[in-house]
Amino acid sequence: MASYNQGCLILVGILVTLSLPYSQAFWRNENKIQTAVFLSPKFVLGPGSVENRFYYNVDFPKGHIAVKSFDAEVIDEAWNPIPLHETYLHHWVVVRYYVRKGVEISEFDDPRKFNESDYISGRNSGICQNLGQFFGLGSETRKTSTHVPNPYGIEAGNPAEIPSGFEEQWMLNVHAIDTRGAEDKLGCTECRCDLYNITVDEYGRPLRPDYKGGLLCCYDHTQCKVKHGFEAVRRALYLRYIVTWVDMDRSVLPVKIYIFDITDSWKRSRSSTGIIAEHECKVEYDIESCDATGMGDDGCIDTRRISLDMPFGGYLIYGVAHQHSGGTGSALYREDGQLMCSSLPTYGEGEEPGNEAGYIVGMTTCYPKPGTVEISKGETLIVESNYSRIRHHTGVMGLFYILVADELPKPMHALHTVVQTQDSIMVVTILWAAVALIGVVAVIAVAVHYRLKREGEDGYEAIGM
Repeated sequence: MASYNQGCLILVGILVTLSLPYSQAFWRNENKIQTAVFLSPKFVLGPGSVENRFYYNVDFPKGHIAVKSFDAEVIDEAWNPIPLHETYLHHWVVVRYYVRKGVEISEFDDPRKFNESDYISGRNSGICQNLGQFFGLGSETRKTSTHVPNPYGIEAGNPAEIPSGFEEQWMLNVHAIDTRGAEDKLGCTECRCDLYNITVDEYGRPLRPDYKGGLLCCYDHTQCKVKHGFEAVRRALYLRYIVTWVDMDRSVLPVKIYIFDITDSWKRSRSSTGIIAEHECKVEYDIESCDATGMGDDGCIDTRRISLDMPFGGYLIYGVAHQHSGGTGSALYREDGQLMCSSLPTYGEGEEPGNEAGYIVGMTTCYPKPGTVEISKGETLIVESNYSRIRHHTGVMGLFYILVADELPKPMHALHTVVQTQDSIMVVTILWAAVALIGVVAVIAVAVHYRLKREGEDGYEAIGM
């Protein structure tokens, strides 16, 4: 009976393995998931004040790794999360760069002052020159998934990609606006120039007459208008960011980061090649309000679309949009209108952090089944961004982030390949049929055992039991 029981256990083990989901049966990453919590340098805000600084050489996991998620939020010195209706997180972005060994870059330095031979950009794979970040979100950061599914990861610290004589470092940009006591909270978050009393940019250059609001009016240390007589303490804040990663090995497939911008002015022509130099991404734009003619809310939507020829190919793994208040969603389509990925905003309904009424507190993400959404090099894709036009909006954004893999995971052996092609219901049916068969065999074996026992030792030994 011992050999019979052992055989049953082996058969059951095989059947259970075959019934596992694809990600478990095909790929088992032995790497240990690691997580670290980091803090940005401290910044201090009072009512109406703005923080928009670039911090260089910030903390980041070391070694050759694959990032699995990157999340962030604004907290105070007691590590309490700060709600958006007190400090609005306009955006945060994390950028990779390479600096020559021996060249010191402090947290607050401007790399434009350095010798170009000492500083090299380590931007993402996207087509907008001024959107080179690896990670970044805005007010939606608390409830937007940044998880990269197995077996994929965002590669960092690859020695083969680091130029000789240089080292990899990371820059963090935090743009936060204190709206406590603000006369117009939404106007402050949309950087309306009249509320900031700004007529020149941070370099002293006059703004164009038709520029009503946006990043040029809420740069570092500007001040938005607060209610007369309002007072509140200045407080120290931080951006807390949490990074999850695994060590890079052959079980992890790297993904590339691409960011599309609805303001990209690229146009197809006979001479166009799709290279970065042809793309002018303005990042922000204004939304004009509906005419006061009784147009219903359902029709009061600003829809913008752009067509872009892809200078790359691969498999879509993840997608998410970035929009500001008033946004109603964004999407990525094929040229024939087929939806590839959509991302919709979640608006808060309360007061607590992560549920602030009137603010976008999350964006939905898409995770296509691996291999089902392929982008061909040279293919034309359409990016769409929608905003409500019930009121005028300044400085809004319509970005779309995607992760693309060059290849799909390969099965561990041919048996798994065959099983993967079967319908899941068939797998379950086969498993239960096998279990039933094992039960029948066990009953027969027990019956034979007792019959032979009654007939005596001779019969027992004849069949070797």
